[in-house]
Amino acid sequence: MKGGLGLVSLVWLFWSAAAMADDLPKFALCMDQEVARYERALAHAQTAPDVFNIGDARGIEVCGTAAIMICDASDAPLPCQRRLAAEQQAWRAAVLATLPAPDAVAGQAGEWSGDLYPRFYAMAHDRSAGPDCAGTTEVMQVWCEAREANRRLERAVLAWQLARYMNATPDAVNAGWAQVPPPQRPQARKPAQTQD
Repeated sequence: MKGGLGLVSLVWLFWSAAAMADDLPKFALCMDQEVARYERALAHAQTAPDVFNIGDARGIEVCGTAAIMICDASDAPLPCQRRLAAEQQAWRAAVLATLPAPDAVAGQAGEWSGDLYPRFYAMAHDRSAGPDCAGTTEVMQVWCEAREANRRLERAVLAWQLARYMNATPDAVNAGWAQVPPPQRPQARKPAQTQD
């Protein structure tokens, strides 16, 4: 699960900036790629448990941060970031809808389901204590709202990852909140260097 996140996300960032037909970032593509990456890691967890990291949803933050940056560089940053925040909230709602209640998985996976999952579930369902982003300029408030929406989505995906690990929820594609990402073009191999 380690290593590929930065490269995939960086490629996505540059591709999005170059290929964007409008000012709304290709956030869904990045999310689809991140979900597919997790599913690949989960499929190999039995054969290589030492490289599997259950508690890593940093790719979601990378997707959100890259999308905010793309909005910042667009012709209409504030409307773009408002749409981004709404899109992230919709993703989060779809992820939350697939999470089993903690009592539905209690006892199925030892401390994973008894201690850890209820905490992840509670974090994923957090509620705002008020206007988190109020009291600043409109530009900063809109940026903050997109950022906070991304953090809430990240926590929801983290709970989903654990539920998937426990085989307590379907994969994101079958659940309907992600798509299979398009295949990536393989990179040409660098020629081997010869020593004199």
